[in-house]
Amino acid sequence: MNTMRKINHFGVPTTTPQPGEVYAEGLKVWLTNFNESPNKIEYLRFEEGSWMPELIQKVAHIAYEVDDLEAELKGAKVLVEPMPGGENLTIAFIEEEGIALELMQFDK
Repeated sequence: MNTMRKINHFGVPTTTPQPGEVYAEGLKVWLTNFNESPNKIEYLRFEEGSWMPELIQKVAHIAYEVDDLEAELKGAKVLVEPMPGGENLTIAFIEEEGIALELMQFDK
């Protein structure tokens, strides 16, 4: 890791439907909008057969904003390769010390 990370949100897996959740078909997961949460919590409710790694489906993750996603991924244990995460956003997941981290790079 060569750059400063800024916490964006916490992702918490759940099996209980949440108010305002939306479905991300490609990931087979229902998500809440962490921007609408005063505590910056995103709830994730995975459907059976989701391809996302078990660590992400079963354990809470921390999401960090990073300036250089490519640099952050060098030498990291990558769980999910970079992919679009929304408009002007690329995300990836890595594992550090047994914890899943979501890395978020916002395009300028």
